[in-house]
Amino acid sequence: MHNPFVECAAGPSDEELLAGAHAGRREALEEIVTRHRPWIFNLALRMLGRRADAEDAAQDILIRMLRSLDAFRGECRFRTWLYRIAVNHILNLKKANRAAADAVCSFADAARGLGQVPDFDPPDPRTVPVPVEILIEEAGTGCLIGTLLCLDGRQRLVFVLGEVFGVSDEVGAEIAEVTPANFRQILSRARRDLYEYLRGNCSLVDPAATCKCARKTRAYIQGGFVDPQKLAFTVDYRRRVRDVAGSRAGELADAYMRIAADVYRNHPFYEPAEQAAILRRELDSVRLEAPR
Repeated sequence: MHNPFVECAAGPSDEELLAGAHAGRREALEEIVTRHRPWIFNLALRMLGRRADAEDAAQDILIRMLRSLDAFRGECRFRTWLYRIAVNHILNLKKANRAAADAVCSFADAARGLGQVPDFDPPDPRTVPVPVEILIEEAGTGCLIGTLLCLDGRQRLVFVLGEVFGVSDEVGAEIAEVTPANFRQILSRARRDLYEYLRGNCSLVDPAATCKCARKTRAYIQGGFVDPQKLAFTVDYRRRVRDVAGSRAGELADAYMRIAADVYRNHPFYEPAEQAAILRRELDSVRLEAPR
């Protein structure tokens, strides 16, 4: 799978594809959409926390990209230009009572809320439509993605780029529009805050921690956070993040930080929903000017 964040990806570069699109090759434009769409969707999902919101955001970002291609003048890498569009769109989204750039709550509030979730035995396999193990994974994955929302938007972005996707400081800094040194500083603070919370609460990171996915799953079902009839995080997928992204784990000195990084990188790399008709209409409407 094409990884847009590495410098030696196989196949033609984005700039070569864009030149082909300017020359009238529709398949080149389709390839640009195809190679970036899953990454934009996976970034949006971890920034926004809900699959439906991420689907909408990814589609809007790609449509904005297609409509703005003539504005790209090559002052930076196409990748940088596109993911800045994605980041600015996501961070400027407004939901019912908060902005996507804000933290949902503090880690202290999250820990108190988690402590109020009762422990139950796992659901009776005869009462649910999918294996209980799938529901437990759904509960754990949803909880960990939700935990990212305790970071503010800029920290969340840097953590997802740097830790989950393994993006280098230089590339991440270009996308986040900070210096590489600032990128490292923001990443360090995000790691510290997130991992301190996980070490004290998540048994996937620290087996001695009180919160165990299997003991919370039935409460999450009862509370509507897990829907056995409509899984959000364990629907059919083909890859894990670790299989398609880079890794920074070697930079982490503390063992529990490496474990926590692995927990996030073991999550699925999600395929965006098929919305080809909408994007195809946009592709059909694109008429690129020849570069001057």
